[in-house]
Amino acid sequence: MREKTWIVLPAYNAELTLLETIQGIPQDLRSRIILVDDCSTDKTLEVAKSLELTTFRHTRNLGYGANQKTCYRLALSKGAEIVVMLHPDNQYDPRVVGIMSDLIFLGNADMVLGNRIRNRKDALSGGMPLWKYVINRFSTLIENLILGQTIGDFHSGLRAYSRGLLETIPFENNSDSFGFDQELLVQASAFGFRIGEVPVPTIYTGKSSSINIVNSLFYGYRASIAISKFMIFKLRLTQPKMFKAKLNTISRSK
Repeated sequence: MREKTWIVLPAYNAELTLLETIQGIPQDLRSRIILVDDCSTDKTLEVAKSLELTTFRHTRNLGYGANQKTCYRLALSKGAEIVVMLHPDNQYDPRVVGIMSDLIFLGNADMVLGNRIRNRKDALSGGMPLWKYVINRFSTLIENLILGQTIGDFHSGLRAYSRGLLETIPFENNSDSFGFDQELLVQASAFGFRIGEVPVPTIYTGKSSSINIVNSLFYGYRASIAISKFMIFKLRLTQPKMFKAKLNTISRSK
């Protein structure tokens, strides 16, 4: 099934880390990589083309969430049955993308996350700022309780999805900014998709991208809104648009 797996890279100013990221992806998956450049100001697109990746460039910067929307549309149009989203800043171990794909193919999960928080020592020694670690632990605890999950890292940017999930969840209506990841995770929980994890090392370096405090606050705000809508949905008070399945959806992966 790996021949039906596509890797998508939502890229913005990833010139310095893109080659190293690609070199870490298993050889059998390197021919099916899509990079969407969100109007970078460096040579990300030129490097991607030199690596013979399938590329698409936004004519203006649309945001992290909008970048992912383009990634998933393109991958599905290529016939992908499994889509793995990998950041091209080499903050996540690219060697595990095949394992994530296999877990979905085997029917063990519909969505797989890369879990960086195996323990506090590894997270902090890997360079994760203490304030991010504390917020991650607290918010992950609350979200697990509300969503009925046992996920170790709710804020991972390394994710794999089945085609059925992406064709059911109305992700096009989600935030164009950093709130997109949390909204999609809340939606997956609401729709009853199975969420799994694989352990990955925590990697924070000077070359890795990281959102600032302002964007972190906005990210938290969007997550809070999504959680609130989930609670309203579960109480059957109303059905927010984010929990209305797309028309003409296909069955979930088995």
